[in-house]
Amino acid sequence: MLKINTNNTTFEVEHKKEGLFINGEIFDGDIQSLGNNHFHILHQNRSYNVELVKADYSEKSFTLKINGNTYQLGVQDRFDLLLEQLGMGKLNKQKLNDLKAPMPGLILDIMVKEGDTIKKGDNLLILEAMKMENMIKSIGDGTIQSVKVEKGDRVEKNHVLIVFA
Repeated sequence: MLKINTNNTTFEVEHKKEGLFINGEIFDGDIQSLGNNHFHILHQNRSYNVELVKADYSEKSFTLKINGNTYQLGVQDRFDLLLEQLGMGKLNKQKLNDLKAPMPGLILDIMVKEGDTIKKGDNLLILEAMKMENMIKSIGDGTIQSVKVEKGDRVEKNHVLIVFA
């Protein structure tokens, strides 16, 4: 069972041996893959050209273009639904904790400062360790409360580098 959310509308999709069910009713249509993230769907005598524009599997979010219109989809699988049912639906969201040095090294560069708002995947700093430059990136969205190191500092493993608000 999947729950798909788009534009304040929710669809429940389930694949059974009898076929594909949407909101409890069997999908009476035809889906053909055209390759390269393009699909053609026939449903209730209507034709739909569908393109998968973007897929973020870790966030379970997708962007589809259907007959020229763009739609953002959020998907919950059976595990997400179970966690939600148990009241633990928000536990899988990454909370930013203090960023600690993963290994001893030298701070080569710092890309953020106190008060900066960051997004998941943003570059935070470069740590040189064992003659290799390691780009340290954000694991989630947040705000920088303070930067505890300066360019040129030597740090040990687990040394606090950045504190998040």
